Amino acid sequence: MNPLELLATILLIPLASAAIICLFLRRGGYAAAAVSVVAAFGIMCLSFYFLFNWDGLAVTGALPWLELGDYKFELGFLFNYEAATMLAVVAFIGFWIHVFSVGYMDDDKDKGRFFGGLSIFMFSMLGIVLADNLFMIFIFWELVGFSSYMLIAHYWDKDFAAAASKKAFIVNRIGDFGFLVGIAWAYHYYGTANISEITAIIQVDPSKTVTGIGLLLMCGFVGKSAQFPLQVWLTDAMAGPTPVSALIHAATMVAAGIYFMVRIFFLLTPETLEWIMWSGAIMTSFAGFCALGQNDIKKSLAYSTLAHLGYMATAIGLGFPGLAIMHMAMHACFKATLFLCSGSLIHACHHEQDMFKMGGLAKKMPITFIAFFVATLSICAVPFTAGYYSKDTIIASAWGLFAHGDGTQYAWAFGLTMLGALLTALYMGRMLFVVFFGQPNSEKASHAKESSLWMTLPLIVLGWGLSLGAGWFVYDWIWAGGAMDAMLPTDVAHFMVNGFSEAAPGWKGAHHIYEEAHAPWVEWLSYGCIAGGLIFCWFFYGRGPSADRLQTKAPGLYHVFERHGWFDNIYDAYVAKVQQPFANFISLLDVAVIGGLLVRGSAAVAGLVGMVSRSLHVGNIHAYVFWFLAGVVLFSAFALGLL
Repeated sequence: MNPLELLATILLIPLASAAIICLFLRRGGYAAAAVSVVAAFGIMCLSFYFLFNWDGLAVTGALPWLELGDYKFELGFLFNYEAATMLAVVAFIGFWIHVFSVGYMDDDKDKGRFFGGLSIFMFSMLGIVLADNLFMIFIFWELVGFSSYMLIAHYWDKDFAAAASKKAFIVNRIGDFGFLVGIAWAYHYYGTANISEITAIIQVDPSKTVTGIGLLLMCGFVGKSAQFPLQVWLTDAMAGPTPVSALIHAATMVAAGIYFMVRIFFLLTPETLEWIMWSGAIMTSFAGFCALGQNDIKKSLAYSTLAHLGYMATAIGLGFPGLAIMHMAMHACFKATLFLCSGSLIHACHHEQDMFKMGGLAKKMPITFIAFFVATLSICAVPFTAGYYSKDTIIASAWGLFAHGDGTQYAWAFGLTMLGALLTALYMGRMLFVVFFGQPNSEKASHAKESSLWMTLPLIVLGWGLSLGAGWFVYDWIWAGGAMDAMLPTDVAHFMVNGFSEAAPGWKGAHHIYEEAHAPWVEWLSYGCIAGGLIFCWFFYGRGPSADRLQTKAPGLYHVFERHGWFDNIYDAYVAKVQQPFANFISLLDVAVIGGLLVRGSAAVAGLVGMVSRSLHVGNIHAYVFWFLAGVVLFSAFALGLL
C-alpha cells in the first residue's frame, strides 16, 4: 500500500464506521460502541505505523473520487510535519476519548447515535488534517461544524442542549462566511486553491501576500477556535456529553483553527500576525477572569480552553508557528485529561456539575485525583510538566522580542500572557481545592466512588503519562531506533522544535530569542505567579467550601466575571433591536412591494389590459368602425406632430 492509499484508508475508516452505525446499529448500543472504538483503534495504529515509516518528505498527491464525463473530482492529500503532529494528536487522544466514552455513556439509551457522531467527527477532523487545498478544507470544516452540532445536541430533548447546539452552529457560520470569502479571493488572486502551490508562489515573491486575504481566512479560525468576538458559543457547548467536550472542545476541533493558521502561515502578512497576537494575548487574560466566575466545572474548564487557545494564537502572532503547534499538542494532553476527569467526577456524582456541591473526592477517587492534579500542574506550567515547555516559552519569547527592540506591542503581549499565567493558577487552584479537599458538600458527593476501568485507564495514560512527560522531547531523548523522541514520535516533535525555517521557527527559535534577552527574572516571575496563585487559592477558597467565597465577599466582581463581558446580552440586543427589525423590513418589502405590487400588481395590470382588449371584440360592425376612425384620428395626430 503506497503512502497516499494508506492516508486515504486512515481517512475513510471512521466514515465506514459511521455508515455501519447509521445503517445497522443506531439502536445497537454496545455494538455501535465496539465498531466506533475499533475504528478509532485502527486509525491510531495506522497513523503511528505511517509516522514511524515516514521519511520526513512531504507526501502530496490525489486519488480519483468521482468522475462526471470528462470532469474528475479528486481527493487531494498534503502530509508534512505540521500534519504529522495534528494526525498524532487526533488519532491518539481521539482513541482514548472513545475508550472513556464506553464507560461514561454506559447507561445512555442513545449511545449508538453518540458513537456514530464520534465517528463522523473523526472523519471530518482527519479531512482537515490531510486536505491539500482550501476548498477541500472548507468542505471538511463544515462537516466538523455539522458533527459538532449533532454531538452537542445529543441530549436533544433538553432545551439548553438544543439551544447550545444551534448557537454553536450559527456562530460558526458567521466566521465561516468570512472564511469562504477569503478562499474565493485567494483562488482568484493566486489562480489556485492548492496550499503547496500558494506557498511556492509566496516564497518566490513575498510581496504576493495580501492582508485582506489573511484576515478573511482568519475568520474561520476565529469561529472554530472561539476567539474574540465569536467566543460566546464554546461555554454553551458544554451542554453536550463530557467526552464531546474533551474531544471537540479541548483536544481537536477548537485546535483546528490554530492548525489551519499554521498551515497557511506564509500567507499571513505582518499586519495579520499582529492582529492575531493582540487577539490571542487579550483572550489569555479575559477568559481567565471569566473562569473565576463559573461554578460549573465544565464551563470553568471551557474558559480555560479559550485562554490557552489565546496562548497558541499569541505564538502565531509572535512568529513561532512550531511553538503554537507545540502548545496545541501539550494542551490537548492536559486539557483532555481535565475534561475527562471532570466527566469521571460528574459520572460519580450522578451528573452533578456544580463544583461547590462536590468536595472531599480525593480519597474517594484517587486515580481521578492524581490525574487531575498532574494535569493542573501541567496547565499551570510547573517546571518539567508538559505545559511548562510550551506555555512558559510563549511568555518568555514575547519578552525576548521586546528586549530585542522589535516593538512595545511585545511588552503588552508579555504582560497579558503573564497575567494569564497568574489567572490559570487561580482558577485551577480554586477547582482543585474545592472539588477534591475538605468534606463532601452533597449527598451525591458523599456516595461517589472511583469510576470503572473504561474511564480510569485513559486518565492514567493521558494524565499520569502525557500531561507530565509529553514535552520531554526538548531534551532529545531518542529511543525505539530513533522513531520516538521521549513520549512522542520523532517526526511529530520535529516541527514543534524547528518550525518551518529560521524565518518561522518553533520552540528552539523562541527559546533562543529569550536567552538573548538575558532576563532570568522572567522565568522566576512565572514561577511566582504559579506559586502565588495556588497559595492564594488555598487560603482564600479553603478546602472543600460549600459556597464560592468570591461570590459572597465580592458579589459585584463575581457577577462581572460570571457574565463574561455581557457578550450574550449585547448580541441578543443586536438581534432584537437591529437584525430583527431589518429582517421584518425586508420581509415587508418582499410581501408588499415584490409579492404584492410587482408580482400581483403586474398580474392585475395584465388582467385589466386583457379585459379592455376583450371588450373591443363585441362582434358589432358599428363598434369596429368607431374604433377604426378613432385609430385614424390618433395616428393622424401623431403623424402631424400634434402628439
